[in-house]
Amino acid sequence: MTKTIFSTSKKIERAVLVGLITNEQSEERVKEYLDELEFLSYTAGAKTVKHFTQKLDSPNPKTFVGTGKLDEIKEFISENEIDLIIFDDELSPSQLRNIEKIVNCRILDRTNLILDIFAQRARSAHAKVQVELAQYEYLLPRLTRMWTHLERQQGGIGLRGPGETEIETDRRIIRDKISRCKEQLKKIDRQMETQRKNRGNLVRVALVGYTNVGKSTIMNLISKSEIFAENKLFATLDTTVRKVVIENLPFLLTDTVGFIRKLPVHLVESFKSTLDEVREADILIHVVDISHPNHQEHMSVVKQTLTDIGAGDKTEIVVFNKVDAYSFVPKEEDDLTPIEKKNYTLEDLKKMWLAKINNKCVFISATEKYNIEEFKSVLYDCAKQIHKQRYPYDDFLYQTKFMDDEKTD
Repeated sequence: MTKTIFSTSKKIERAVLVGLITNEQSEERVKEYLDELEFLSYTAGAKTVKHFTQKLDSPNPKTFVGTGKLDEIKEFISENEIDLIIFDDELSPSQLRNIEKIVNCRILDRTNLILDIFAQRARSAHAKVQVELAQYEYLLPRLTRMWTHLERQQGGIGLRGPGETEIETDRRIIRDKISRCKEQLKKIDRQMETQRKNRGNLVRVALVGYTNVGKSTIMNLISKSEIFAENKLFATLDTTVRKVVIENLPFLLTDTVGFIRKLPVHLVESFKSTLDEVREADILIHVVDISHPNHQEHMSVVKQTLTDIGAGDKTEIVVFNKVDAYSFVPKEEDDLTPIEKKNYTLEDLKKMWLAKINNKCVFISATEKYNIEEFKSVLYDCAKQIHKQRYPYDDFLYQTKFMDDEKTD
């Protein structure tokens, strides 16, 4: 008798990515976006097989891309056993429905993909409720596409009515769940607000930055803790707070969820309490992956997001991480073309940013533990200044520091 063996390993889904070149998005920019979308797909557990792009003045209101491009995608997925198509922009409910009818394949857009990653990564009850709320708010206007199977049956008369009733029932259920999630979040928000009040007037420092720039690695290094860190997007969703002491100065250090281009508005609204940690921080440590070719654009995305949530005027230290992975293209001596970003050496970038940010920046490698002492020194100086304003008569810190300096002399 032969023994049947069942595999428990998760199937890796095969995906194609679709982006649009428009007047607002150049071909080079769309390539960068699709590369990031591929990394998002990898994080979610899919393997990208091919990128598809098309030049249009604006997205097609019915099918996002043109029907000719959609036929090309349909032919490719049927020949290559593709499981899903992922679009780089958010699709409207009608676009989703129309595209599915033509290609007969599962469709995801960027927002749906990010929500799926958040659902995978959520660990605490708080994060799970936040993600659940964002998913329901995304799903609510898209329910009709889930009931199109009723229209495909023979004899449509008498069948469309129950379909509509089913949709309305689902809408009520989802609205009830949204209300319940919001009530749960209100309770959690009150608990977290109480926790923040109970922390006293210690200086608060929050790590912010684009996703996958090394915030959790820096958190582990400075606080000597073991927060989960991985080379994938959105490895950390739960806000983690640790008490840290540098020399003789105690303060609270918070690790927060990373930002990304086109961050779904549902997530920004759902993660309000998480972002409150950023709003109430005294100092923001803006971590940047200096080795990424688009690190300046990532910085702009983070700055804009901070402004949007009302935290754009905080004291900020810019930490350029991953200097060990930075590389540049040497410029040939007889090349008379202007110097581009890719031709800057690390020393060029240091001089440029130090002049721009007025010594409120530092270059480190968290994995290689390079230049960590300078980073701690810059952080200590900023935190000490705020602590001194908050506790003008607390001489203990400075007396201790003075005594330590005398001993070394």
